[in-house]
Amino acid sequence: MSVIGRRGVHYWRKLNAANISTALMETGQNRVIDASLTLIRERARLKGELVRALGGAVASSSLLGVPLGHNSSFLQGPAFAPPRIREAIWCGSTNSTTEGGKELSDPRVLTDVGDVPVQEIRDCGVDDDRLMNVISESVKLVMEEDPLRPLVLGGDHSISFPVVRAVSEKLGGPVDILHLDAHPDIYHAFEGNKYSHASSFARIMEGGYARRLLQVGIRSITSEGRKQAKRFGVEQFEMRTFSRDRQLLENLKLGEGVKGVYISIDVDCLDPAFAPGVSHIEPGGLSFRDVLNILHNLQGDVVAGDVVEFNPQRDTVDGMTAMVAAKLVRELTAKMSK
Repeated sequence: MSVIGRRGVHYWRKLNAANISTALMETGQNRVIDASLTLIRERARLKGELVRALGGAVASSSLLGVPLGHNSSFLQGPAFAPPRIREAIWCGSTNSTTEGGKELSDPRVLTDVGDVPVQEIRDCGVDDDRLMNVISESVKLVMEEDPLRPLVLGGDHSISFPVVRAVSEKLGGPVDILHLDAHPDIYHAFEGNKYSHASSFARIMEGGYARRLLQVGIRSITSEGRKQAKRFGVEQFEMRTFSRDRQLLENLKLGEGVKGVYISIDVDCLDPAFAPGVSHIEPGGLSFRDVLNILHNLQGDVVAGDVVEFNPQRDTVDGMTAMVAAKLVRELTAKMSK
C-alpha cells in the first residue's frame, strides 16, 4: 500500500483506538462525500449549460479524473496521472486539433469537470465499497448534463468497474466494451482484493454491465485469466496472433442492440518502446498506430471511456508517456464527440 493510502487507514485506526464515536465519523465522512459530489455536480452543470448554449453538439466528451492508485498490485504511481495527462493535452509542443480535424479547444468537443478527490475521501477513513459508489455517482452526475459523455482519466484499472457500472445503470442496460490491455484484468479477486486493478472486468461481467467484452493486446495471461474469460464469454485477442487478427480488429462494429460502446485503454497495451511510463512493463505490445487504427475504424456509438495505468513516476524525463496518454485521450475524445 502506498504512503498516501496508509495515511487515511492509519488515521482511521488511531481514531478507533481512541474510542471516537462511529456515528460521529460516519457523519463527517458523509459531509466530505456530499461536498465532493456537489463540486462535480456543479462543474458538470456549468459545462453542460455552456455546451447547450453554444448548440450543435449531440455528444461532447467531458474529462473526469479519478486519481486512484491503491488498488494496484505493484506500483501506485497511476494516482498521479490525471494532472500530467491534462498538462500534456494542452502542451505547447503540439496543436489542439485531433487527427480527424476536431478542435479540442471547442467546448462542444471537450470539457473538463475536474477530479474525484480520492485521496481526500480516503483520508477520512472511507472504505473502498463507499469510494467506488462515489466514483459511480460522479460519473452519473456528468451524464445527467446532456450532451456530456464521461471520459475518465485514471488512475489504476480498478476505476473501470465503478465507471462502467455507472454508465450501464444510467443508460438502462449493458454496453459492449473494447478493452485494450496487456493483461485481461479478470481475476476473481487478485491477492484477495475484489477491487484490485487485476479484477475490474470480473466485477463488470458479474454485474451484467457488458454484453460483449473484447480484450485486445493481451500478452500476460494466466490459466485463471483464460478460465475466467471462458466463464464470462470474453473475446480475447492475444498479441501472439495479432497479425492474423489485425483485419478483424481494424474493422470492428460494436454496440448494436445495446446501449453503446465503452472503450477502456490501459496504456500498457502499447509496447514499452512507445510507452515506458507504466507500472507493468510487458514487451511485445501494440504500436501506437495499431491502437489508433483500431480506434479510428471502429463503428459504434462510443458513450464513455477511460485511459488508465499511466505511471508518471516511471516516465522518461521528457514526459514521453504523458504525451502518448494525452494523444490517446485526444483521439478518444474525437471518437466520442459529435
